[in-house]
Amino acid sequence: MTVQHNRALAEELETGLGDPHDPATLLSFQRILRYDELEEFPHELVGELQRRAVHEYCLPAEWGGRAGDVETGFLLLRLVARRDPTTAAALMLTDLAFMPTWIGGNPNQRTRFVSMINNGAKMAWGLSEREHGSDVLSNDMRADKVDGGYLLTGEKWLIGIATLADVVTVHARTGPRGGPGDWSVFAVEKRLCSAGSVREVPNERLHGLRALDLSGIRLDEVFVPDSHRIGAEGQGLELVLKSAQVARTVISGIALGATDTALRVTCDFIVTREIFGQKVAQIPYTRRQVAESFADLLLAEAVATGGVRGLQACPEQAGIFSAIVKYFVPTTLERTLSQLSLVLGARLYLREHPHYGIFQKMLRDILVSVFADGNTVVNLKSVGAQLETILTRAATATPQQRAAAGDKVALMYDLDAKLATWTPGQQQLFCRDGDIVLLALPDAIDRLRELAATRNGEQRAWLEQSADLADRLLGEVDRLSIAQRDLQQRLGRAYGPSAELYRLAEQYCALHAGAAIIHLIVESTPVLSDPFPDGAVLLLCLERVWRTFHPTETLTGAAEIDRVTDVLLHLHGERKLFSHWQIQVSASGETDTTDERK
Repeated sequence: MTVQHNRALAEELETGLGDPHDPATLLSFQRILRYDELEEFPHELVGELQRRAVHEYCLPAEWGGRAGDVETGFLLLRLVARRDPTTAAALMLTDLAFMPTWIGGNPNQRTRFVSMINNGAKMAWGLSEREHGSDVLSNDMRADKVDGGYLLTGEKWLIGIATLADVVTVHARTGPRGGPGDWSVFAVEKRLCSAGSVREVPNERLHGLRALDLSGIRLDEVFVPDSHRIGAEGQGLELVLKSAQVARTVISGIALGATDTALRVTCDFIVTREIFGQKVAQIPYTRRQVAESFADLLLAEAVATGGVRGLQACPEQAGIFSAIVKYFVPTTLERTLSQLSLVLGARLYLREHPHYGIFQKMLRDILVSVFADGNTVVNLKSVGAQLETILTRAATATPQQRAAAGDKVALMYDLDAKLATWTPGQQQLFCRDGDIVLLALPDAIDRLRELAATRNGEQRAWLEQSADLADRLLGEVDRLSIAQRDLQQRLGRAYGPSAELYRLAEQYCALHAGAAIIHLIVESTPVLSDPFPDGAVLLLCLERVWRTFHPTETLTGAAEIDRVTDVLLHLHGERKLFSHWQIQVSASGETDTTDERK
């Protein structure tokens, strides 16, 4: 899809849903907070989004959905999440549970389940178990082969909408040893099972997403016909891992949406609130706090954009991109919301404030993007396992290999570039050729300098500083490579699970993020609208990466922070999404300037 097409879809949804601060709208913050307080599943909110066919943009067009490019569904999910991460998650869960069928199912299964979903059916993804968490190779649920099908026995726990779902897609053992080839995936249709044979595990009360059904199911020799096995027997682990790549990438949209709202209501506060004779927005410390938060959001968006578009542009890289996105975006934006809470002050704690009460919900809800579908540790483990290959390829790549990487990166970060049809089955589990985002970085830095030469004054200076800082980040790649080899030699067999390797993986994710924001700017400049690209914004984004390695070194001063804050407040005043996308959103600022509560 083109930028124009996605923008039109997004703005149609925003206009249709209306201002979330208006109590008269269905997806109003007031109504959303009531569901949250009552811990009541938001059926009417999910139903409204289904009526608007939002979920269909995450289902394959070939089989009855509307999905062509994965980024369209991702963008719509992000906009839903800026209103309510709970509703966004509830909607996403059905599409996620369908993903194994999209990857490994036969045409009849794909068509049938898409039709069921389009007619209101809900699906749940039954993967995790109470005693094993993320260790899916230790799961206990088994599927014993019998004539015509399988008998499934075991329990799945902490499963989104398990109680409400019409179909639960489950991962179960079909081999005796529990090795990688001893697992299969089945679609358990509750209405086809004997009455009472599928028992629901009670819903758990949650810290965030309080209105979500997070429960489980227990099966005791429940018969599932052969026609409901998804893919081949023994293909289960592959289907799980490829589905997880999609989930880990797309769930970052919930974090981006929650942060947009948190930053937006914080801006509402600082532009209206007066203290000590001046607007809060004029206080230098506050300006840096919100400017850094804005930079974090744009940096996270660049990482997510590359990961999402990369599922189509270069599915062979999905094994590394999905892990980086799932680690970097949620952990970065969780920190961002903590920083914004300092700016918002006491209003953070006002659960029923008509305007600011939504902030505390976003602060709680964003945590789902941290732990769901593979937590921080799981994703750092994945990055660490691939780090030697990535750094070796970066050090030994030929000019031809870097050029080939650049061609693929151009598709990933040019927001207007046409992508091949999304075929999730083509995704690879491990990155064998290195991280193309890093391989293409030297050329991108050269192009950034060329971009700087087309600008004047401060913009030119800031873009040149950004290119200089990017060169310094390339030096950190060399340092990281030396540290990785030294660690491997020093620890031997203890290398893989070592805390030091996980720390190197964290640092690598930051380097990837720095490369991502540069690629996005140099590839998408022709389709970005004012005020982007902006040199001060880019410089602050790269400074955020640099401080991963040098926490006390500040490279931006008052001039840069003032410019970034001006860009942020311009988007805020124009009611635009806090994004490189220029999307008009439905929003209203705080108008009560007489409120003197602290």
